[in-house]
Amino acid sequence: MRLIRIGHSPDPDDASMFYALTAGKVRVPGVEITHVLEDIESLNRRARTAELEVTAVSAATYALIADRYRLMDPGASMGKGYGPILVARDAIDPCEIGDRVVAIPGAQTTAALLLRLYCGTPPTTVVPFDKIPQAVLEGRADLGLLIHEGQITYRAMGLHKVLDLGQSWQRETSLPLPLGVNVMRRDLGEAMHRALSQGLRDAITYAHAHVDEALEYAMEYGRGIDRETCRRFVLMYVNEYTLTLVPEGRQALEHLFTRAHRAGAITAAPPIDAV
Repeated sequence: MRLIRIGHSPDPDDASMFYALTAGKVRVPGVEITHVLEDIESLNRRARTAELEVTAVSAATYALIADRYRLMDPGASMGKGYGPILVARDAIDPCEIGDRVVAIPGAQTTAALLLRLYCGTPPTTVVPFDKIPQAVLEGRADLGLLIHEGQITYRAMGLHKVLDLGQSWQRETSLPLPLGVNVMRRDLGEAMHRALSQGLRDAITYAHAHVDEALEYAMEYGRGIDRETCRRFVLMYVNEYTLTLVPEGRQALEHLFTRAHRAGAITAAPPIDAV
């Protein structure tokens, strides 16, 4: 048996996606899987040294590791008219963002890249993603860049939306917004790449066919959100692009990397050689 470590976030959408592999409902022949659960910025950093065989990373980080990792066709997190949201304690004119301190979930996240593409280079402070709302409420940052379930729970925390970067992307491109992808180390070889990709696709298919079962497991990672909010969040990001990128998903990734390159955020647009 080949031991394969798979890194992913302890979040409801990733939990749902990987549930069937975790619970043994789906297996990859000849492979023993160990799951490594860490926040996405930690996984981004580990990917820079090619530590894990398979891992979720921010789409923005893939551009920095494409020489060592290859994209998986299944497993992408793409928003359809929604994505990271900038929030504040009080109403702020979006024109003022450039002069305000923004709490971000990590320098290599796609959210941080989108902030640069749409808002320039405001001063930032890195805060764990689930601590960002509190940082804004306590005045340690003027604005917070929210990812994960914070995108739909911020109102209940008393925060105000300043800018929805997912909506900005949709208006400009009419494409889905690529936020996260799964990657495999290139040294695993073609046969293992295909086996692992098929295993993840089978797991996502299982989650789609057994929504309530997968949701029950995903609730363990919901950080106190209720079942209906968890369901809404999971179905936002475990969607048709998660099962397979399709041409529109590939086009979205190409557009993101082209824009990032033009903005000087990456040195070159990486290949979209998804398995």
